[in-house]
Amino acid sequence: MKTERSTKAPSTPRVPAGDPLVGERYEVEVGAVAHGGGHCVARHEGRVLFVRHALPGEKVIAQVTEGTTKSRFLRADAVEILTPAKDRIAAPCPFSGPGKCGGCDWQHVTSGGQRKLKVAVLTEQLTKLAGLTPAEAGWDGSVEPVGGKLPAGEVPAWRTRIQYAIDPATGRTGLRRHRSHELEPVDRCLIASEGVSELGVESRTWPGIASIDVIAAAGSSDRQVILAPTPGSQLPIVELDKPVSIARVDEQDLIHKVHGRSFVRERAAGRTWRVSNGGFWQIHPEAPDTLVNAVLDGLDPQWGESALDLYCGVGLFAGALADRVGEDGAVLGIESSKQAVVDARHNLAVLDNVRIEHDRVETLLPRTGITSTDLIVLDPPRAGAGRETVAHLAGLSARRIAYVACDPAALARDLAFFREGGYRPVSLRAFDLFPMTHHFECVAILEPIGEPTN
Repeated sequence: MKTERSTKAPSTPRVPAGDPLVGERYEVEVGAVAHGGGHCVARHEGRVLFVRHALPGEKVIAQVTEGTTKSRFLRADAVEILTPAKDRIAAPCPFSGPGKCGGCDWQHVTSGGQRKLKVAVLTEQLTKLAGLTPAEAGWDGSVEPVGGKLPAGEVPAWRTRIQYAIDPATGRTGLRRHRSHELEPVDRCLIASEGVSELGVESRTWPGIASIDVIAAAGSSDRQVILAPTPGSQLPIVELDKPVSIARVDEQDLIHKVHGRSFVRERAAGRTWRVSNGGFWQIHPEAPDTLVNAVLDGLDPQWGESALDLYCGVGLFAGALADRVGEDGAVLGIESSKQAVVDARHNLAVLDNVRIEHDRVETLLPRTGITSTDLIVLDPPRAGAGRETVAHLAGLSARRIAYVACDPAALARDLAFFREGGYRPVSLRAFDLFPMTHHFECVAILEPIGEPTN
C-alpha cells in the first residue's frame, strides 16, 4: 500500500440533494464484500447500502452514516449484529467499531476470515475488469499470510509508520474516523509496531502541533518523528522514551531536519537502504523482502539481461535486479520523487550497472529511446499505470513483466490493457501485508501471449 504524508484533514464528502437519512436504522441481510473501504453490500427497499463492520451472510441493524433520499446508495455501519457470521470475533481494539477509528476495517474478523474477504475482492475485480478467472490469471486463489502465527486474540503489530492527528483542544494524539475530519483519541494503536509504540508518542500531549508522523525502521534502530505545527506555532521541546530524529514540516509542506538524521536506514534484499524525510517504504517489516523474492522468482533474471524498474522509489527492485543481471547487464530506474531519486542513487552508488532517472514514467520513458528490454518491473501508485503507459511497455518486447499492485481494481484494469498489447498473466500472488485492513499487495508476472510458460 503506497501512502503519502499529508498534514491536511480529509475533504468533506459532497452531500447530494434530498432529505438526509443519517441516523436511520434498517434491518438488512448482508451480501458480498465490496472493493475498497472494508464494507459489504446490502439492500433495503431496492437501495444499495455499503455497510461497514458487517460480514457476508449476517443479519444486522445498519445505521446510515451518509446519504439522503436522493442518493444512489447509502453508507452505513452495522450497529447491532442479529445473526453473526462464523468468522466474527470481538474486536480486540477498544478504538475499533462504528463511529470510531477508521484505520482498521476488519478488527471484528478472524485472520483467516480477513484473507477470505480479500480473496473475494480480488476474484471479483479480475472477473469484472480483466475478464479473467483465477486460473486464467495464474492465481491459486489464496491471499498468503506474512509473518508468524499469533495466539488467538492477539493483533499483529506490523505498522512501522503511522501519522497521528492532534486534537487542537487537548493536544492528544488521535486517528481519523472513517470518512471524517473528526478524531478518535487513542493512547495505543494495536497494529503499531513495537518501534513506534516504544517512543511513547501516544502518552504525551502535543500543543501547537497539527499532526505527527512516526517512523520506526524495521532494518535498524533508527526512529524519526516529523512534526507539523499549526500555523503560527513553534515546535515544542521533544523528549520521547527512545532516541529519535526530529523533523518539522513548513507551510509549503517541505520537511526540514531539526535534530538527528534526516533519514532512516532500512534493511532488505541484502543491503541497507536510506529513506529520507518520510519517503515511501513498505510499512510491513517483512514486505520488502517478500515482494522482492516474489518478483525475482517470477522474472528469473539472467546474467547480461537489461531491465526497467518503473516507479522505482529508493531503488529496492533496481538493486535486486542489478545483482542478478550482473556487470554485463543494465538496469534503468525511473522515479518522480526528487528525494527518492537522491536516495536511490546513494543506495545503489556501488552498482555500475544501474542508472536512476528523475521524471514521471509516462513522460520520460518515451524519450529514452529504448525500443526493447528483457525485463520490466512496475510498482505504480494506487491508480495504476494506465492504458497509455501499458501500451508503451507492451511494445518493448520484454521477456517477462512483474507488476506490483496495491489496488486490485487498478491491477485488473491494467491486466486488461496488457492483454490488448499482447501480454497475459502467467502467475499471480497476493500477500496479506496489511492485516486488519482491506488492503493487500499483489505481484503479477506477465509474458507475451502465445509463448510457453515454465
